[in-house]
Amino acid sequence: MTLSEQYIKDLETALTAATVKLKQDFAEIRGNRPSPDMVQNISLSLYDQRITIRELGSLSILPPRTIQIAVWDKDAVAPVVKAIEAAHLGLTATNDGNTIRATLSPLGDERREEMMKLVKKMAEAVRIQIRGKRDDAMKRIRDGENNKELTKDDAFRAKEKMQKAVEKANGDIESAVEGKIAELGE
Repeated sequence: MTLSEQYIKDLETALTAATVKLKQDFAEIRGNRPSPDMVQNISLSLYDQRITIRELGSLSILPPRTIQIAVWDKDAVAPVVKAIEAAHLGLTATNDGNTIRATLSPLGDERREEMMKLVKKMAEAVRIQIRGKRDDAMKRIRDGENNKELTKDDAFRAKEKMQKAVEKANGDIESAVEGKIAELGE
């Protein structure tokens, strides 16, 4: 693997990681549709240790706006309900034996606008991060060219490939933003 190929691979890995992280963050943002991602990482204290809801039971969706949590340990039901309500996600949790139903209230117009702004702000932060990674990679290419480790042709091709990778990452971000905004608009 040549030096320029290594720089390109490093950049692509960093860009993929940034877009995947953004999509995970978007999954945790409350939309008008319930998602297990909304509650699965809520942590609570049980048996003197921190545990997430995902570790305490199975999660499923009951259309149109309910997340069902089948808790395996009956002693965990009350702490899970308490943790869901303490998370302030707009969920109303009800207890039905070992099953908890967390119902999502519809988003108001003002809250929907706030969420859309948050989505756009998060996306812009990742775009800035991507530009920084691209600039670092371009600097590495220039340094390699100045130190005669790369030819001018190799440097030019590497810069083109890096720009294509950045454009692809920005396209992925844009489609994720459009998808989340569409979900919020429902």
